[in-house]
Amino acid sequence: MPTQPSRHDPRRIEQWAHHRQAVGGAIRRLRKERGLTQEQLADRSGVDRTVLIDVELGRQGLLYERLFDIAEALDLPVVDLFADA
Repeated sequence: MPTQPSRHDPRRIEQWAHHRQAVGGAIRRLRKERGLTQEQLADRSGVDRTVLIDVELGRQGLLYERLFDIAEALDLPVVDLFADA
């Protein structure tokens, strides 16, 4: 019987931290390329500004629905948020 990977596996924790950093960095870069402030992106996407700050810094992840909202607010396909992940 297959088992689920442990949430406490240090290798897995490190991988998720890398993914959060990569996606958050992409959001920040794309937001700046479009000349948007965090406040403007938060308003357009419906994601709270304080959450957006933590996401851009890689300290917090998002539900995938919010990633679609952010991609739409940036006027790009959601896959572009994962280019560096």
